[in-house]
Formats: sequence, structure tokens, C-alpha cells
Amino acid sequence: MARCNASRVIFVLLCCMHLLSCAAEEAYNIESFGAKPDGRTDASQALAAAWSAACRSPEPATVYVPSSEFFVSHAAFAGPCSGRMTVQIDGTLVAPSGYTGSDSSGEAWIVFDHVDGLTVSGGTLDGRGDSLWACKADGHGGCPDGATSVKVMNSRDVVISGVKSVNSELYHVVIDGCEGVTVQNARIVAPGSSPNTDGIHVQSSSDVTITSASIQTGDDCISVGPGTSNLRVEHVSCGPGHGISIGSLGKESEERGVENVTVSGAAFVGTENGLRIKTWGRAARSGAYVRGVVFEHALMRDVSNPIIIDQSYCPNDGGHGCPHQSSDVQISGVTYTDIQGSSASQVAVKFDCSASNPCSGLGLQDIKLTFDGGKPAEATCQHADGTASGVLMPPSCL
Repeated sequence: MARCNASRVIFVLLCCMHLLSCAAEEAYNIESFGAKPDGRTDASQALAAAWSAACRSPEPATVYVPSSEFFVSHAAFAGPCSGRMTVQIDGTLVAPSGYTGSDSSGEAWIVFDHVDGLTVSGGTLDGRGDSLWACKADGHGGCPDGATSVKVMNSRDVVISGVKSVNSELYHVVIDGCEGVTVQNARIVAPGSSPNTDGIHVQSSSDVTITSASIQTGDDCISVGPGTSNLRVEHVSCGPGHGISIGSLGKESEERGVENVTVSGAAFVGTENGLRIKTWGRAARSGAYVRGVVFEHALMRDVSNPIIIDQSYCPNDGGHGCPHQSSDVQISGVTYTDIQGSSASQVAVKFDCSASNPCSGLGLQDIKLTFDGGKPAEATCQHADGTASGVLMPPSCL
């Protein structure tokens, strides 16, 4: 009887193992499609072939990048696919050296388009942006805009997990026209002097979550563009960089607004800004707005502008015709709660709102920011209305 029972147990286990094996995702190793792990031979065609085969699979499928270095000139992953897609990167993808692969249109190096049900997991993406930054630093002109490292567009149900992006020419990660995206445990690294290297940029997207990210870069750690709604950012460390920014908005004649944004548990170290909202100082009649924003539980250390609303944004004029104009972007319902730490400037809270469209419904609660070895920092307000409580700085200005 014991032998019979043992045989039955073994039989059941074997059946379970078979079923699990059948249910497992099919894996498409890019080396099986001709990719060479030497960091020099272009693996773009191998990536495309592996993606095409995986995309046709009726079951969930994985494009697998082994633990080696692969040179990729450009990669475009297009859907729709038959089942859920995973790109598992255990190695490093390396962009072309120099900037010959970029053009003035700012084309992305790696693109995912119209993929519903996507996971990008692990690995390192090396954008090799130093040559382009040097060109821009020379100031002689003629430099291309550069390439975004990863762009996910027109997609739904997307997870980007454990990805490390280094030295992107332009933005590191862009989420554009998407719904239901989670970026988690990302690490983004570029020098503080690298221009326009935003860490994660979100625009025209809804239901996006960015969590547990470490971002060191030369521009905004996270930037929020027009048409963004239901965005949650939590437990993000930022520095060096320009902080977390909503905007800039109001540059174009027609723009969608930004609403329902929560930034919670962020830490800023040595950044130019902390929590920023910026709009162009021009009457573009864009129709853009910012409303329903919560900034909470943030820690600042030597941040130049810990809390700032700048509605006079007009970098170097640049022919945009905005000096001395008033922004038409309406900002309302923005609250700041439990913001603590140190400011690198005497004015830690600056609300420079539009004269023609004043900020309304601003709220400051439990703000404790110091300057110059522990002295209370100051706040200034123009065209701003709201309430303040528990604010340890003179004057509260609201």
C-alpha cells in the first residue's frame, strides 16, 4: 500500500511539473537569433527577430538578453502582440558611441509602441551621452537634440522594474500616451552637468506610478508634461538634478492640463529645486492648468528652491516673446504637507504666480525648512491665495 501511495504521489508531482512547464513563458534568447555578446557587433536585428517571434506567440513570451554586453544601434518594439510580453535584461545594452545615431528630431534609442501588457525587467542601458554633452558645452551650435534612451508610447498595462539607465543623451525614460504604467526600483545615473537628461518624463498619460527610484541627473529627476492625470510618485531620491517638476506648461497654443498628482516620501540632496511647478510666462491661450496636487512627507538637504511655483518661466527668452507677459495657466488646489530639511537659499518657499491667473487653494502645513545653520528660512508670495498652518518661517505669506 505504501508503495502504491508513493507511486501516486510521484505521478501527481510529475503531472504538476509537466503542467507548470507547459504554462511557463516561452523564452526567446537573442543569442539564438544571432546576437553576439562582444559589445561591438550590432544586435539590433537579433533583438527585432526575437521580439517578432515572441510577439506572435499566443502564450506570454519573454525576450531574453543574457548577462553580457550587447551593442544596439536602435531598437523598436511594436505591438500589438498576441500575449503579454516580457523583456528580461540580465546584461547591458550599449548605444552607439558619439552621437551619429541621433538626429535633430530627438528619436528614441529604444522604443515600445502600442504594446498592451508589457514588462521590462532588470539590466543596464548605457546611452553613452558624453560626446553629445561635450558638443553642447562647446557652444558652437550644430549639435543634434540627442536621443531619449527608452520611450514607451501608446501602451497599457506596463511594468518597468529594476532597470538601470546611465548617461542617456537626452531623457532617460519617457512615458507618452500610456495608461496603467508602473516604474519601480529604477536607478538613473548621469552627471549633474549633463544637459536635458531628465530622469523620468511623463506626458499625455494616466494612472502612472513611480516608486522606489534613485535618480541622479543633470535636469529634472521627474518631469510631468501636459495631459498627465492620476500620477503617483513615492519614495524617490533625487540629487544631483533639478528636482521634481510639473511643467513646463503653457508654451504651446493648445495644451492639456495636469491633475491628480501625488508626490510622497521624496528625498532631495543638493538639487536646484525640490518640488516645482513651472509655466511659461506668456499668454499662449493654451488652456492648460494644474490642479489637485499633493506634495507630502518630503525631506530636503541643501536644496536651492525647496518649494517653488514659477509662472514666469522663460529660459533665455529664446525668441519665445514671453518677457513681462503673464502666464495663462491656472494653478489651483496644490497642498504641501510635512516638508522638512534645509534650504541652500534664504527663501525656501517661493510662489511667483500669474498676475492674470492667480494661484488659488494653495495649502502649507507642517513646513519646517531652515537656512544657514538652522535659521528659519523665508517665504515669498505673489498673486497667491491659500492657507498655512504649522509653518516655521517668517512670514508665512498665505
